[in-house]
Amino acid sequence: MQKGRVRGIAQRGSTIAYGSFGIKTLEVGFITSRQIEASRIAINRYMKREGQVWIRIFPDKPITSKPAEVRMGKGKGAPSHWVAPVRPGRVMFEVDGVPMDTAMEALRLGAQKLPVKCKFVVRPDYAHS
Repeated sequence: MQKGRVRGIAQRGSTIAYGSFGIKTLEVGFITSRQIEASRIAINRYMKREGQVWIRIFPDKPITSKPAEVRMGKGKGAPSHWVAPVRPGRVMFEVDGVPMDTAMEALRLGAQKLPVKCKFVVRPDYAHS
């Protein structure tokens, strides 16, 4: 698979589908599997394992690299890690079952682990209680 270029805005995955709160990316980027895991751990740790977390992105794109100090040629390098390409508007994480202020802080901590700017979003039919 070629690296390519991520262009445009998210066509799918741009609305909250499972939870009441989420974080949406505001820029293009590649999110690695390690960054997704670090973000998930930060969110779960703040929520003290209450409520539920959904991860809406999956790292299905292999990024290859050749070892250091290897001459040109001799084929493509081995896969070094996997990434999830994201476009602006893509909802990456969703949470539910916790109060709004808890969800906001948990998702803020999770967004700090990601290499793209993010925005907190609330489901349109969420009843403020």
